[in-house]
Parts: sequence; structure tokens; C-alpha cells
Amino acid sequence: MTGPKKIAIGADHGGFELKAVLAAHLQGAGYEVRDVGTSSREAADYPVFARAVAEAVSSGSADVGIMIDGAGIGSCMAANKVPGIRAAMAYDLSSARNSREHNDANVLTLGAGLIGDGLAKQIVDVWLTTECTEKRHLHRVAMFGDEVTDLNLSEQDIERVVCRLNEIMGTLPGASPNGATVGDDPEAAREFVRLGATGLTSVAPVERPGDIPGDLARYIDHTLLKPDATEEQIRNLCAEALEFNFRSVCINPTWVSLAASLLRGSEVLTCTVVGFPLGATEPAIKAMEARRAIRNGAREIDMVLNIGALKSGDDALVLRDIQAVVEDCVDGGAVCKVILETALLTDDEKRRASELSRKARAHFVKTSTGFSTGGATVSDVALMAEAVRGAGMEVKASGGISSYDDAKAMIEAGATRLGASASIGIVREAKATSVSA
Repeated sequence: MTGPKKIAIGADHGGFELKAVLAAHLQGAGYEVRDVGTSSREAADYPVFARAVAEAVSSGSADVGIMIDGAGIGSCMAANKVPGIRAAMAYDLSSARNSREHNDANVLTLGAGLIGDGLAKQIVDVWLTTECTEKRHLHRVAMFGDEVTDLNLSEQDIERVVCRLNEIMGTLPGASPNGATVGDDPEAAREFVRLGATGLTSVAPVERPGDIPGDLARYIDHTLLKPDATEEQIRNLCAEALEFNFRSVCINPTWVSLAASLLRGSEVLTCTVVGFPLGATEPAIKAMEARRAIRNGAREIDMVLNIGALKSGDDALVLRDIQAVVEDCVDGGAVCKVILETALLTDDEKRRASELSRKARAHFVKTSTGFSTGGATVSDVALMAEAVRGAGMEVKASGGISSYDDAKAMIEAGATRLGASASIGIVREAKATSVSA
């Protein structure tokens, strides 16, 4: 956007007076100002006017918008519900400049209870005269609007969505006790999926694995994380996972979209890795990786914690590192497993890492990446299981598991999930053991 001229401005009763001040200030500076209300100090609902400002910008009748309420937070949330809107709250000159330069915000929200008239004028002036021009920022802003446009859902997919929505929602709001459910309207299910509920087509029911050796496949994440893995190998991996009904396929992030499409409608989940294999990236980068993977179809995220920070005694950083990914997993309906890389840790460090994972509300702790100096051991699995058992967390053993005896030992030590690349051989050995027994 270059040189906005038309500005939509609105406020609730808490921002009414500041709105009048800013409208006069903007008109004096030569801007065309469209006031969408409120028109008095009588109590008014800020979402009504925030939406009016946002819709003016979205429709093109205004270049940008400004909305004022008591704190600026609620109006920002309301405005961002309108398609095409990038609303940002500013409380000083730095946040105003950043919201335009980095995020290309097109609606500014202000809190009349937080800033005075003079600062508000300065914030507005800086916001209106700052532009987003750097290619790296524009690239990221373009990602705000990424949408799934072709879900290619089969009738079987829709049936699964309908059943899942029935489980979650049951009778539609306002219906009689014997009234309609979402199962009576498959088109409603399609709309839920279009709006972002794509996970409903691929999330298997929460389950504990069954008995071994018979149900061993449901313990296993069928894994291929080699850097030279090809598309053909990923397709074969998914076909094998479907044939043997493994719990998931665990692949590098670049293959998530492909795997999710190949596994759609099955019980086999798509799992990927974050901060892999070193764990030394910043929390915000790991969180971004997780969000993107979940958006592409991942239902489980195996993240590597910051091993160096743990060994340095910086527990606050380790906790923040894990929480950053866990929060995005929870928001996206995904499971978070925290890889400790036990071969590099002392027993005390393994306990601390497990406790920090527990504090961060992760779903699993996991032994290894498979790319370090060692893999899973029975003693490490037992130690980790003891540390997290009280929180209802689970343990994934990974690295060096190549036989049924290895798998059985890990499960007996407390593992409820196994990461393996030798999955097929392990399951076949388990079946042979079952038959011979």
C-alpha cells in the first residue's frame, strides 16, 4: 500500500472522545476520514464498530482503518475475523512502526485507556507513513492468507467427518432432543472442512496400543528420516504403513503434505520432526516449523529440545523452548513428543528434561533422534517413564530398535510408542513369535 488517503475510523463508548480527536487530526493532515461510529458516549459493543471498520477496508471503500476501544485488544481480535484484514494493536511508536513495516497491517487498534491524545496522534502518524517494502517481510505477510483450496475429499472422507462431528457436537444448537445432527447434513460437514477442520479426516481415535505381540504394529511409528529419502521411498513407506497399520509414519517436514494425502481416511497418522536433529534452533523457529507442519497435515510433532541449554543449566530456556511447540500443537490438535537425545545426557539431565517436558504439558518424552551417538536403552525408558507417569504422559523409545526382542523390552520398561525404520521386520518377527507360541 502506498500513501493511504481514505481512512475508516470507529470506536466504542470508551474510545469515543479519542476518535473525535484523531478524526480532526487526520482531516487536518489532508486525509479523507469516514466515521463509522459510535456517535455518543452511551454504552456500545466494540465488536460492532471494529467489524464496520474492518469491512470498510476489506471492501475497498477505505485504504486503512483505525479502531479505538478501552484497551485495543478486543477490537483487534474482532477485526481480524474479517477476510483480508491484518489488524494490529499499537501502544507505542515502535509497535506502530513494526506492525506496518513487518506485518503490513491495514487496521490499527488503539486503547484509549492506555494512551493519551498526544501519543495517539504520534502513533497514527508513524503508522500511516510507514510501508512494508522488504521482500522477506512481504513473503511472510503473503503466508497469512495461505488457504487450502482443493481438499479433494472423497465420499468416505465426508462420512468420517460427519461421524467425527457427531461425536464432538451431537445435536445441533437449538434443536429438540430428537432433533437433527450434523449427520443429517453432509454439506455442513464439507463447510466445516473448508473452514479448516481438515484434521477430522485423518485423526485416529485416541487409543492405547493393545497386547503384544499381536498388536505390536500399533506401537510403531514407521520411520524414514534420512536426508536422501526420495518421493518414491516416502510413497512406499506410506503404503507399508497402510498395509501393516502402523500407528504413524514419521518423515521429514518436506514430505508432510504428501504423506497426509496418501494416509487420508486411514488410522495411520502423519508424524514429523521439528528442530531436527540438533535441537539448537530458537523456540520461535521451532514453533513456526510446528505450525506449518500441522497446517500441512501433521498430527504428531517430534521436537528436539535445546540440548545445549539443558546441559548449561538454563532450564528456563528449555521450558520456553518446549512450551513454544506444545502450545502450537495443542492449538492445532496435534500431539507433541519431546526428544531428549538421552545418549548425550546424564541421568540427572534426563530427569530434568522429563520434568521440564511434563511442566510444559507435552504429551510424550522420546529417547533419541537416531542421528547421535546412541539410541534407546531399557534403563533410559524406565527412568523417563518413572519421571512422567504421574502426569499421564507417555514414552517413545527410538534409535537402534531392530528386533522384536528389542521392542518387547522397551514396552516392558514403559514405552507406549516405538520409532523404528526396521518396522516390517519387527512386526513379522512378532507374528512368527505369536504363531509359534
